[in-house]
Amino acid sequence: MVSVSCAQRRLGERRYKAGGLGRSLCRGWGTRLEDRTPVTHSDLARRIHAASHLTGHFTLRSGRTATEYFDKYRFEGDPVLLDEIARQMAALVPSGTEVLAGLEMGGIPVVTALGRHTGLPCAFVRKQAKPYGTCRLAEGADIEGRRVLVVEDVVTSGGQIMLSTADLRGLDAEVHEALCVIDREQGGADALAAEGIGLLSLLTAGDLRAASA
Repeated sequence: MVSVSCAQRRLGERRYKAGGLGRSLCRGWGTRLEDRTPVTHSDLARRIHAASHLTGHFTLRSGRTATEYFDKYRFEGDPVLLDEIARQMAALVPSGTEVLAGLEMGGIPVVTALGRHTGLPCAFVRKQAKPYGTCRLAEGADIEGRRVLVVEDVVTSGGQIMLSTADLRGLDAEVHEALCVIDREQGGADALAAEGIGLLSLLTAGDLRAASA
């Protein structure tokens, strides 16, 4: 374990805020996000699986219990891992995309990281418009009349993407594709295709299974 003095920590925090460090002090000194060695697709799958695969006793949304659980917020909460995910996702952004639209809430950290690598403006899409302030459904970048790529973390059935896409189209956004980190391969791609939405994914459930083998 690395021992860090208060003075070192304060210095590190100042350097971090100034852009000198791109990772948490608890992860080590002197390595910026821009300087690390890029990982391969299969390495990335292994890192996501290692970060997010939990064992124990879990109650699922369906009410069933399980001894294994995939906690997607583990990879979303790791700034170095999330940045590598976004770096590889950037190559999948369709040509002509004008705005990246992250869905509440898992899509928000992903779209923010992706915006850093693509330079594209980001919108943050609520499940429903807030009833106060600006009363907007999509915060951030303007989407009206622009080609928008929906960004999500994990896709299972595709239900939320379909609902949010309908809302965005109702606001005159042009939406033809959605991009996710992981496609669970449980029918989401087919369901979205039926609504005129092509699903692009960085990884699939099969990739994660292969990585854990």
